[in-house]
Amino acid sequence: MTVTASYSPGPNAEDITIEKDGGILKEIVTEGAGTETPWTGDKVFVHYVGTLTDGSKFDSSRDRGERFSFNLGKSEVIKGWDQGVATMKIGEKAMFTIKADYAYGSAGSPPKIPGDATLVFEIELFDFHGEDVTKNTDLGVVKRIKVNGEGWDMANDGAQVEVKLCGKVEDKVFDERTVKFEMGEGTEEGIPRGVEIALEKMKKNEVAQVTIKPQYGFGKEGSLAKGVGANKTLVYEITMISFEKAKESWQLDADAKVEQAKIFKDKGTKHFKNGKYEIAASRYQKIIDFLEHEISLKGEAEVERKTLLQAGRLNVAQCHLKTSKWIEARAVCDKAIEEDNNSAKAWFRRGEAHLALNDSESAKGDFEKCVVLEPENKAAKNRLAICQQKIKAQKEKEKKTFANMFDKFAEIDKKKEEQERKKNARPDAMNHIDEWEGSDENGIATDPNSIKVGGDIKMDLDLNEAIKEDAKLQEAAD
Repeated sequence: MTVTASYSPGPNAEDITIEKDGGILKEIVTEGAGTETPWTGDKVFVHYVGTLTDGSKFDSSRDRGERFSFNLGKSEVIKGWDQGVATMKIGEKAMFTIKADYAYGSAGSPPKIPGDATLVFEIELFDFHGEDVTKNTDLGVVKRIKVNGEGWDMANDGAQVEVKLCGKVEDKVFDERTVKFEMGEGTEEGIPRGVEIALEKMKKNEVAQVTIKPQYGFGKEGSLAKGVGANKTLVYEITMISFEKAKESWQLDADAKVEQAKIFKDKGTKHFKNGKYEIAASRYQKIIDFLEHEISLKGEAEVERKTLLQAGRLNVAQCHLKTSKWIEARAVCDKAIEEDNNSAKAWFRRGEAHLALNDSESAKGDFEKCVVLEPENKAAKNRLAICQQKIKAQKEKEKKTFANMFDKFAEIDKKKEEQERKKNARPDAMNHIDEWEGSDENGIATDPNSIKVGGDIKMDLDLNEAIKEDAKLQEAAD
């Protein structure tokens, strides 16, 4: 264990404990910038050096060369850190003397930290931001807690919630109200998806500030009704007044799951007919979540489960196609085909996804299968004809490309033959100057793109040059 100079709090050290019991003393070494300090739940980024009171160093992020991050106030670190870092500003460096009650207590943290040890930390705060609550962790919805909530329970998809909202864009209020709605269907009330994502992480009576990027807000269209322009970042203050959680699938028996799936199907169909494809997809997805792994049903009940599950998959795929989520649509159709190889809709919708992804060959195969299953399906026949046209056009383009390429080869070969004739016309002493150019001592071409073509006529074909020339011609032609 490294031993450094021991540290004792100076006269400017401040007791920052709530109880003022001297458990955490803070002494600022370097002042920070601005006035803002982290909130509970914020992710903070620090460097630290930890020592015992005798100067023995037991840990250091600086020695590792990597900043340490944690979510403030979530008990991810010792109590002294949660309270101490909450008082810091960006750029601030401070010394914290933390007694055992706010550190590792009587047990310590063997082998480096003994029981009842007072710890000394040098901490420097570099940055902090709210909690990223998106599944993709893309900082699209960032939540900061203003007032802590009660208990541990949080709302889930399908829960009935009552919330107070105050939405701002560029400091101008555009939405201020108290509203009740079903989680997952907030857009019906003009509530962006980002608000619902945040609500899934809120406790009763919690107050949070939520920053929502455009892709989770009103997007590139904005909201004319609310006076929000295109691609605007939204800031909401949200109060979770109350909620009643929806039943999760594990809380229901098999028969109840089937009945609930029927409700999801009806809701999804209502939203689909109204052009609310994102909401519809979420309702259809619930059918899959509830029924996909249910194995206890038998007879007619099992047939009904499979029918509902297949309908859920096919409808989710259709919603994905409507919202240009081609890869997601293809994946859902893969599952539907795996479950029922004779589902013409599954083959057709997967074909649509393949076609949108410019995979004409795969799309052609899917539409051919659909036509086999439904010979009178005019839409499938139409798509099949489109695939054949695209494949033909691609082959013509490739044929033209290679034809032009070999024309270039001929031109290059003609130039090289001309050069060879000129070289042979030189005095004998000059004929062997470039004999080994482009080859090693064994006569092997050192340029991997210089290909020796055998036959009646020997040609050195420079592929790079030919391809570049052809690309220029193609670009000019297009």
